[in-house]
Amino acid sequence: MATFGYLCPLILMCILVSSNAQLQQNFYAKSCPKAEKIILDYVHKHIPNAPSLAAALIRMHFHDCFVRGCDASVLLNFTSSTGNQTEKVGIPNLTLRGFSFIDNVKKIIEDECPGVVSCADIVALVARDSVVVTGGPSWSVPTGRRDGRISNASETLTDIPAPTSNFSTLQNDFAKKGLDLKDLVLLSGAHTIGVSHCSSFSTRLYNFTGTFGTQDPSLDSEYAANLKANKCKSINDNTTIVEMDPGSFRTFDLSYYKLLLKRRGLFQSDAALTTSTTTKSYIDQLVAGSLKEFYAEFAQSMEKMGRIEVKTGSDGEIRKHCAVVNS
Repeated sequence: MATFGYLCPLILMCILVSSNAQLQQNFYAKSCPKAEKIILDYVHKHIPNAPSLAAALIRMHFHDCFVRGCDASVLLNFTSSTGNQTEKVGIPNLTLRGFSFIDNVKKIIEDECPGVVSCADIVALVARDSVVVTGGPSWSVPTGRRDGRISNASETLTDIPAPTSNFSTLQNDFAKKGLDLKDLVLLSGAHTIGVSHCSSFSTRLYNFTGTFGTQDPSLDSEYAANLKANKCKSINDNTTIVEMDPGSFRTFDLSYYKLLLKRRGLFQSDAALTTSTTTKSYIDQLVAGSLKEFYAEFAQSMEKMGRIEVKTGSDGEIRKHCAVVNS
């Protein structure tokens, strides 16, 4: 979301300045003209061999943007000089994948144009390109983001929406980032691809009220029984993975929303989308509409998310290595 301030010298008119004013299409057209093509080519070469990475990379982009804005702070490693634990080891990020993929892209880009292209832009572009290469929607990715120098694990718990969130918590988490209820529904649609670990939803199956043996009544009982019998056979299972959109988890389609209407969303946060008349009506509209319409609306929300609290101009830095701040 843009943040605005007024610059009012005595003689000059007040100028409204937006923090994301310097994000623009083809920001690197002169400074590194091949950058976006290099990234796309790398994605084209490697993602078809590991298509599940597309979901992992869009999730990384989402988790990055929700903490300190889209500034690649999620990529930073712990260093003894700062002594603080970074976002990478925050509980919501322990199952993130794709860090080495980003590092490999960065290395190729650095060989072409040292110190020019930010890790934040690489994350945003790779997320988009990976989804497109696996047959999903495209969206506009204006560039010019700069990399942050601060990363705190504690902020992941306060800023990243949890899979156990209810509707009001989700609404507040998104509103804090300048995203509305339509964005909430559309961005949740990314759950149409990818997988989850049992630990993200096992309380719905085994311990919903805090008493062992209680099940979330908002979860379809047949689906719950299937999960317990065939996937998450105990509340302590931290390793088994489950498709978030069963039978269609490799395809970016509308089936996620159709499952929500059948009470078969995997997370509490998925089920929560049907508890508000506003978000429920958005889901109904998406299911009744075309895939093309969903793609177009998803694209708008993704571009909006990619602008959250971005650092531009002289803010931040252009990291030489994505996992460490420049010395």
